[in-house]
Amino acid sequence: MLWSISPLGEAKVGIPYALKHEVNIYITFVACFLANVLVFPIMMFFLESVNRYFFKWRFYKKTAIKIAKRAKRGAGKNVQKYGFWGLMIFVLLPVPGTGVYAGSIAAYVFRLDRKKAFWANTIGIFFSCVIVWVGAILIMSDVDFKK
Repeated sequence: MLWSISPLGEAKVGIPYALKHEVNIYITFVACFLANVLVFPIMMFFLESVNRYFFKWRFYKKTAIKIAKRAKRGAGKNVQKYGFWGLMIFVLLPVPGTGVYAGSIAAYVFRLDRKKAFWANTIGIFFSCVIVWVGAILIMSDVDFKK
């Protein structure tokens, strides 16, 4: 379930991994959801406090700018146009390149209100977890979709 806090997979990987290893389905959902929610305050602390100290190093600065541009490009128009709702939908989509890490960076880049950004990310994470959780349960329970 630590995959859910990792930028390499978030809950999109954490949920199927836990279910594959026969962790209770409800514990899986709650633990992966909460682990994913923890990412936002950690990321905001990092972006607002620690980030400026690392900018001294050329490699870090170059990489950080590249990641920020990618998050801005991915979430840009929707977050600028729809704010809270745009960010929530961006985080909600359980596809690569979206999620709480990209959502946190987008909220920081677009200077969204921190409370609103937190709730947009949390709601988006919840629905993303539901989609992945239900999908993983259906796939792992050998549901016959041909009926």
